[in-house]
Order: sequence, then C-alpha cells, then structure tokens
Amino acid sequence: MMNREFASQQQNSRQADAALGVLCWQEAGCPRGLQQLEMLVGNSTNADSYNCPVLFRRVPGANMQSVVLKPDPRIVQAMIGVAQELIDCGATAITTSCGFNAIFQQELAAALNVPVFTSSLLQIPFIRSILGADKGIAVITASGSSLTSRHFESVGVHSMQGLEVIGLEDNEQWNKIIFSPEEEIDIDLFRRDLVRLACRVAEPGRIGAFLLECTDLPPFANEIRQATGLPVFDFISMSNHAFQATSWSAPVVAMRDGSVSPRATTNDPAACRT
Repeated sequence: MMNREFASQQQNSRQADAALGVLCWQEAGCPRGLQQLEMLVGNSTNADSYNCPVLFRRVPGANMQSVVLKPDPRIVQAMIGVAQELIDCGATAITTSCGFNAIFQQELAAALNVPVFTSSLLQIPFIRSILGADKGIAVITASGSSLTSRHFESVGVHSMQGLEVIGLEDNEQWNKIIFSPEEEIDIDLFRRDLVRLACRVAEPGRIGAFLLECTDLPPFANEIRQATGLPVFDFISMSNHAFQATSWSAPVVAMRDGSVSPRATTNDPAACRT
C-alpha cells in the first residue's frame, strides 16, 4: 500500500515550504485490490496525482471498518493528532484519503488551524451553482448503502434534491475488495464496468455532472468524461484547487514538454525535523 510512492518520496524528500497533508488509512489489513488501485496516478495515495507537494501519514485504526462501514468517532482524535504532525511539517491544508471521512469534517475543521477538506462531497454546492436547475449530479460512491445523510449534512449539503447516489455494489471487481480482500482485481474490467455504469446513468439526460466520492476513482475520471461528455469532479480536482488557495509557494505550472515543476513529497517524519 503506497510502498512505491513512499520509497520514491524518501529518496527525494526535503522539507516543503508549503504542502498538502493527506491522512491515510493504516497499512494493516488493506485489501489487495485497493493496493493495486493505489498504484494508479489519480489515486489519493499516489504522490504523482497532485499538482503540489504532499505529505502522507497513516492514521492508526483508520480502515474500511472504522471509516466506511461503521464510522467510529473515536478515530477523530487519532486523525487530529496525525494532522497536527503534518501541520508541524509544513502542511498548509489537510485532506484525507477516503471520501467517507466527510462524516468527520466539522470536528476536524474545528480542531485544526488550517483548512480541512475531507471529501469530494464538499464540491456539491459549487457544482449545483454551475449547473442548470433541471440538471442533477450523479455521486458515484464506494458504497451506496453506507453513504448516509449524515455524510452530506456534515459537508453542508442539507437537501438531496437533484443528487443521484450510485454505489459500486454491483461491480464484480469492486466486490472482491470487500468480500475477497486477499484477491487481486482485474483493473481493466473494473474500468470498463465503471464507465458503462456512468454511461447508463447519463443516458436519460437528467444528469449534468458526475462527482466521484471514492478517492480510488479519479484515475478513471477522464474516461468517464470522454464516454459521457459530462464534467467529472473528484478528489483530485478538489485538492489541487483548494491547496492553491492555501499555499504561498509559486504555483506548479506545466512545461511545454508536458512535465511539471518539481514537487517535494515525503512521508518520513525525520525529513521535517528542524
């Protein structure tokens, strides 16, 4: 889980003037399928997904059970402690590697002295504002049954009007992650079925945009855009936008050859000691 990215970060680590701090799940018990998805550019735990420096830290006790299936309020204190470590290392904003942390948004934001954005669900009011009143938003989530009104209310969404929540419960490859965590998934099949799902949802014409709640889905956002012709918002679009507002560093710009300016990334606590 994040081994390749973390190793690369340690080899090139240096303290960043400003960075985005990412709270990640504990390593123990991570399903094999999630480990595969985390290797993809666009995933929340891949440093190459971001247009900014990133600092990763694992939160002890944070996992699918305590965050997604049965949100455990006791995990909040652990998240606050790890977030403060990231702030001490130069993080000017804090985010999380799972959109279901939306349920803890208010507690984390109140406890920390930097901006906190836990979930791509925070983008819903913005998306609503730029769409026509007759267009809805399709929210694709890891678990439709686990995403409750509390998650939406915690990020300031008090009406479900125009929101269509689409879970991945019928995706065969995704179900391996839940029910056969030691098995690998076929990423090409997962991608194909995800795009087909998006096309079915978009076909009636009620939807004006997609929002990907799950932070494992942004690697496939562009294919959904191409297949449906609709805007797709996700965790990465939120993170890059929000970080730019909190950073005093020069913006990262794309070069003519398609490369970007260097970014400092680290998960090594020693790298941010003075």
